[in-house]
Amino acid sequence: MLETYRNLTAIGYSWEDNNFEEHCQRARKHGSFNLTQAGEKPCEYNQCGKDFSYISSLQVHQRTSTGEKPYECNECGKYFSYVRSLQVHQRTHTGEKPYECNECGKAFTLSNSLRIHQRTHTGEKPYQCNQCDKAFASYGELHRHIRTHTGEKPFKCKQCDRAFSERCNLQIHERTHTGEKPYGCNYCVKAFSCISNLHLHKRTHTGEKPYECNECGKAFSSQCSLQTHKRTHTGERPYICSQCGKAFSVSSSLRVHQRLHTGEKPYQCHQCDKAFVSYGELHSHLRTHTGEKPFECDQCDKAFSSHSNLQMHKRTHTGEKPYECNQCDKAFSCISSLQLHIRTHTGEKPYECNQCGKAFSQLSTLKTHKRLHTGEKPYKCDQCNKAFPQLSNLIVHKRTHTGEKPFECNQCGKAFSQLSNLRKHKSTHTAEKL
Repeated sequence: MLETYRNLTAIGYSWEDNNFEEHCQRARKHGSFNLTQAGEKPCEYNQCGKDFSYISSLQVHQRTSTGEKPYECNECGKYFSYVRSLQVHQRTHTGEKPYECNECGKAFTLSNSLRIHQRTHTGEKPYQCNQCDKAFASYGELHRHIRTHTGEKPFKCKQCDRAFSERCNLQIHERTHTGEKPYGCNYCVKAFSCISNLHLHKRTHTGEKPYECNECGKAFSSQCSLQTHKRTHTGERPYICSQCGKAFSVSSSLRVHQRLHTGEKPYQCHQCDKAFVSYGELHSHLRTHTGEKPFECDQCDKAFSSHSNLQMHKRTHTGEKPYECNQCDKAFSCISSLQLHIRTHTGEKPYECNQCGKAFSQLSTLKTHKRLHTGEKPYKCDQCNKAFPQLSNLIVHKRTHTGEKPFECNQCGKAFSQLSNLRKHKSTHTAEKL
């Protein structure tokens, strides 16, 4: 014990009377290392001036200055300053979780984690933000939230200088440099750089959807998917384009939209070099090369290359027309048809030919018009090789080979290959009546 007092004195601890031998004898007599006897001042550490009642507290505090970490994990070799920290760390190897919630049975490695978890049952949120009054179950959550106000990002990547507001986000980011994916799925060979992504991925195997909408009962595999879905009920669109003011319910939709302003098309087809603003558009486009149509109607077995096209098709069976014009009450089965229709009221023609200045209400009509200038005829008959600038021209032409006449007069039964010819014919019946 005398040696302990000498060592403490050597590294900067002081005693009021400099008689550490007497302090040692008194400690032995009372069976403790309590340094605060009646009428005495405690030991003071000269480097920071902090006082302590027990030598053990002095020794522990000393390590904050020296950086000493005397406790080594015999599993991984990691060192710790405190034996308690080593014991908690060892549970990451053993999987021990001694603190169990008596309400739901969930277990934790730390008693503090259990206390915070129990607040999810009680609803208690004792830590409140003094800037926006938002409340949190733990001080750590509040501390991280405050950085959304201050913009503080204290955790910086050493490789690319990118900064983060949370250490865990920095650690996940650093794996983009190292390629490390420590969290492997036990259902398949897929691995992930962060454990939350693994948890989400596992639900694709289990089918678990723990997040349920309290409005319509629809369930989701992730909290963020539920929050996004809820905006279909509330109409909330928090992500606003700074250039045109258009608002979106999802941040990714805003990012894709902004590329319409910048002209950026980062997703390129490796078969035809066509480029797209989103991966979804590229993925759908690739099916035009493969011919894949994975979305099949359960009523007529017709198949489609995209899920949205299947949904629109299903409305031909149900008769549903959810998109209604607020000027004439005409309704449509898809929103793009409504948008085109609205231009018949407004007269808007946003698509202009850069060669002759003629404007059109539809992009497809502009593309067809441009072929008058280029002479392009992409639609070729597979029976006589005759080519046409429009698909509709090819369809009409093919009837000269098949003899098909789908347009029939309801007065005399005569049939025609084109709707325009039927209309002309009907006028002969009108003239007869006159």
